[in-house]
Amino acid sequence: MSERSTAEPSDGAAAGGDGIVELQGLHKSFGELEVLCGVEMTIKRGQVVCVLGPSGSGKSTLLRCINLLEPPTHGQILLEGKEITGRHARREEGGIDFVRRRVGMVFQQFNLFPHKTALQNVCIAQEKVLGRKGAEAREKAEALLDRVGMAEKRDEYPDRLSGGQQQRVAIARALAMDPGVMLFDEVTSALDPELVKEVLDVMRELADEGMTMIVVTHEIGFARDVADRVVFMDGGVIVEDGPPAEVLERPKQERTKKFLGLVLEGH
Repeated sequence: MSERSTAEPSDGAAAGGDGIVELQGLHKSFGELEVLCGVEMTIKRGQVVCVLGPSGSGKSTLLRCINLLEPPTHGQILLEGKEITGRHARREEGGIDFVRRRVGMVFQQFNLFPHKTALQNVCIAQEKVLGRKGAEAREKAEALLDRVGMAEKRDEYPDRLSGGQQQRVAIARALAMDPGVMLFDEVTSALDPELVKEVLDVMRELADEGMTMIVVTHEIGFARDVADRVVFMDGGVIVEDGPPAEVLERPKQERTKKFLGLVLEGH
């Protein structure tokens, strides 16, 4: 187990002033279906939090709410101490533009622009959102592609890249915005097994460098080795939250034990 996994978990009440993301009574409904049911959680700056749970448990919706891709039905989200939900979201110090600058997200599907090269894909958001000039954006993009091991593929189009390579470009694109927190939504689930490691290795390096990360994943080994906290969700609520050794090896709740048993059996 890595040194990172020895960190104490932080709950919504214990984070103090160093919480970078705070969820307060977060609800999300789609019609009559309530997907998130009053989630309370605080992520401290520099923490790696892995979120586990069965399909339909609310994991991806949780990330999409944090990134304001889905507006919460009720509750509050604070990002770096600023409320980004409700009427405060329209204020200059908060809102969607602030979120897009401070939160990077990488999806299960790579979502690269097919008509743009890897380099262009990493440049475009910098230019459009941050207003970086072409030369500055290109220099940043080249450095990040090198960082994720894709420098030699910078002029290739997505259809000439493997899934793992496309996902690494997507990570570079998110990092180009200099985010304070990175969200990863099952980023290896669409990859062939032999390509999973190259993406997880990039994520491990980000964790080692101190990036705040919230990772929805079924990769139990990654959660055990890299996470500071493991959160298990089911039915739109947090069932269990603690250090990896505690949640993965000595879960307290029967729902957690059953889920882990099924996942580990599949491996």
